[in-house]
Amino acid sequence: MTPHSASPRPRGGKWPPALAWLALLLLAVAALMVIGAGPAYRQGLLPLGEAFHLLRNGIFVALGAGAVGLATLITAAACRRRIAALTGVVVMAASIGMMAVPWLHWQQAQQAPPIHDITTDTENPPAFEALAEAREAAPNAVAYPGEATARQQREAYPEIQPLVLDLPLDSVLSAAEAAALDQGWTLASVTDTTIEATATTTWFGFQDDVVIRLTETAEGVRVDVRSASRVGRSDMGANAARIVAYQDALAARVE
Repeated sequence: MTPHSASPRPRGGKWPPALAWLALLLLAVAALMVIGAGPAYRQGLLPLGEAFHLLRNGIFVALGAGAVGLATLITAAACRRRIAALTGVVVMAASIGMMAVPWLHWQQAQQAPPIHDITTDTENPPAFEALAEAREAAPNAVAYPGEATARQQREAYPEIQPLVLDLPLDSVLSAAEAAALDQGWTLASVTDTTIEATATTTWFGFQDDVVIRLTETAEGVRVDVRSASRVGRSDMGANAARIVAYQDALAARVE
């Protein structure tokens, strides 16, 4: 009886799958750190500084996972180990995707001016009243910062201008309130001429306050908007983008 020959040992031995598992482990740790930084701050488990520190370290781990993924791909390709090679490709792609969002935020931070209070009327900004107490408890001031901020806003966001609607005041107020709700904001106050609301970001749960002021003029109802962050020196352009998006939504609704 002829004995069966032993199965040939896979090329590369245990190295390709070992590298693949290491890459997956690093990717999982990076995901927990990067994705979990926001909820950890939002739930009060970490202060903001430590949450950002966790996020930054998570990006470094994601970079390491991508490097190990590349090593896995090269090793597995040389040894013709398809599953390990595919794992390396997946880990590299996931690592790049994980680092993309923080990198884009960093890019926005470099381009945006270091201001966090944006308004369509820099000479007479709409004032926070119903939200004044909440803002007093936060690091950023209730009052508008002044001309230095206005000058930087005009240079960076010349498109931030009042919106004038040729409609009755009641109609504009109704549309303005509906548009605010469409944005997912939490309303704090609605009067005959003002709306105050809070916008909460999804990831870190940052709260930015918005006040909308309606003024009757000879041309129609002038809509002024002010959006201000409660924390942070720079908003990375978020408040300006919020005002533009709101004005577009309001204009579309009244049309």
